[in-house]
Amino acid sequence: MTLPTIDALTLKQHLQTGDAILIDILEPSEYAREHILAARLAPLSAFDRHDFDCESHKIAVFHCKSGNRTAMNAARLAAKGFAKAYMLQGGLDAWKAAGLPVHLDTSAPIDMMRQVQIAAGSMALAGAVLAFLVSPWFIALSGFVGAGLMFAGITGFCGMARILALMPWNSRYATQQ
Repeated sequence: MTLPTIDALTLKQHLQTGDAILIDILEPSEYAREHILAARLAPLSAFDRHDFDCESHKIAVFHCKSGNRTAMNAARLAAKGFAKAYMLQGGLDAWKAAGLPVHLDTSAPIDMMRQVQIAAGSMALAGAVLAFLVSPWFIALSGFVGAGLMFAGITGFCGMARILALMPWNSRYATQQ
């Protein structure tokens, strides 16, 4: 199942007339950093269709950063009880490319996935460099990181994300990962 798409400029017109509601399915920490001004946050992980009972007659437009997450969950989102449901073609990135306004808070942390990628990449690189310069036993650090990433991909549980969520820069935007 796929949701039909709507482009940013057409969506802007629908929002101005009040016949559409824009629903941001990002997680709170991602939304805190950057979001479309008219968007209402309804994280995919905690989406409750009853949050929109009074607006189920409106056109629902779902979006994420690039449109990929929305497209992957289209069937789930389409079943939320709206009269019409669309996805914003290209997501937040397309909205910005069209020159439309967003709220940007550069003091909010970067999204958790990027934090995990930076931390895991740094640890794997450090393990390789230390194995070359100090002792071959440091290659175990790179192996440990690789095994952790593989485990996270298979199970959906990322221990590194849980640890990073506890860091001071993320404490204000703590969410369940």
